[in-house]
Amino acid sequence: MPKALISVTDKTGVVELAQALSTQHYEILSTGGTARVLRDGGVEVTDIETFTGSPEMLGGRVKTLHPRVFGGILGRPDLDEAEFLEHGIESIDLVVVNLYEFAKTVDRTESTPADIQEAIDIGGVSLLRAAAKNYQYVFVVVDPDDYANLIKHLKQGSVDEALRKDLAAKAFRATAAYDSAI
Repeated sequence: MPKALISVTDKTGVVELAQALSTQHYEILSTGGTARVLRDGGVEVTDIETFTGSPEMLGGRVKTLHPRVFGGILGRPDLDEAEFLEHGIESIDLVVVNLYEFAKTVDRTESTPADIQEAIDIGGVSLLRAAAKNYQYVFVVVDPDDYANLIKHLKQGSVDEALRKDLAAKAFRATAAYDSAI
């Protein structure tokens, strides 16, 4: 069963995306607030801590930074099968992440230095970069505007290399812009 990891700050369209993925037989992995929104929308979700066997830590700062997650994203099933078996890693086929709203936090006059520091996304940027690096095996989506096109391609059953490259490039641009804002 293919797996999709969904962890988004901007929840626009995420329930509809997850519902469409479920009809395509994806197992949905998710974190905290996103998992709650998906469940409220009637989507069956596996919590990331169930998938990894490790709890969220440090007030939510450490959720997805785990070898089962990054091995599942960075692994190449045709080359890394023995290590997958040895370490209990399962492929993650789709990563849907958008980042904490750093720029908006900075712009709010009531934001404290601690608020601004907490608005620096670490795990999300890492997930996007890992998925984009391994675009031949993993779809990566950073923008809710791309959900409909992704769903269309998945329903057609096509693995469109051009779309994978475009989405990976968009993810790298998003992380570069995010780093620049910081």
